[in-house]
Amino acid sequence: MGVRRKPRASSPEHFLPFLWDKEQTLYGQEAILPSSANDLSNGRRKAGAGEIGTNGKASAYQPLASIWGGSDAELLERMLAFYPKKKPRLILDATVNAGRFWVGSKRKVVGLDIDVRHRPLVVGDNTRMPFKDSCFDVVVYDPPHIPNQGKDKAKDFNKRFGLVLKATPEQGYNFSHLYPPFVREAHRVMKKEGILLCKIADYVHGHRFQWAHVELINSAIAVGFTACDCIVKIRKGPITDPRWKKAHHARRHHCYWLVFRKSPKCE
Repeated sequence: MGVRRKPRASSPEHFLPFLWDKEQTLYGQEAILPSSANDLSNGRRKAGAGEIGTNGKASAYQPLASIWGGSDAELLERMLAFYPKKKPRLILDATVNAGRFWVGSKRKVVGLDIDVRHRPLVVGDNTRMPFKDSCFDVVVYDPPHIPNQGKDKAKDFNKRFGLVLKATPEQGYNFSHLYPPFVREAHRVMKKEGILLCKIADYVHGHRFQWAHVELINSAIAVGFTACDCIVKIRKGPITDPRWKKAHHARRHHCYWLVFRKSPKCE
C-alpha cells in the first residue's frame, strides 16, 4: 500500500491546511483538491530582476512603463517585484486556468478555478472562495475577455478565453455581475496591504461598448480597495471573428492590468 508524500514546506500544498475553510462549499459540495501541488500549473517562470530581498526592500529600483508589449508572465514577475511592500509569501491565482501565468516561476501560488478539467490546486468558485480570511499577500484575477458567442461551435473563444460561465439576458450578456462578488471575496482573503492584480479587457457586445475596466474599478473601490495603477498591455492583434463584417467601434488591440491595494494608500 502506497504512502502519500508529505508536502514540502515550500510548496503551495503545504499551506492549504492553514488556508482551508471547510465551512465554505461549492454548490452544496466541498471544493475538490487534487492529489498533488504539481497539478497547479505546467511549470513555473523564473523571477525577474528587481526582486525584493529578505529585508523587505527592493534590491534595485526598476520602474515599470505604462505600456507593455511582452508576455503576461513577464509582466506579472515585474509587477510582483515592484508593487508589494514585502516579498509575497503566498499568491492566489483566482482564475488559474492552465496556469500559463506561472510557467517557469518559483513563486508560491495557489491556483483556483471552477473548471476541474484544468486540474487546479483548488476547484472552486472565486465568488465564494473556500479560504480563511486574510491569508494571501497577492490575488491575481483574469476573467473572460468576451461574452457569450451563441451556438457557433467553430469559434474557439471558449478554449482561448475560458468562457465557462454564461451570462443571461437579464445580465445583459456581459460579465459585470461577476465583479462585485469576486472583489468582496478577494478583499476578505487578502492580508492588509495586499495587492490585487487584474487583467481586464473592454469589449463590444450587442452593438454597445462595454466598459469592463471601469466597472471593475468601481466594484473594487466599493469594497475597500484603493485603485493604484494601470498598465496597458498591447495584443498582437484584436479579438475578431470572420463573421464580424462591419463594426462601428475601434478594434481592441489592448487590455489592462489594474493594480489595487487593500489599504487607504497606494504607497
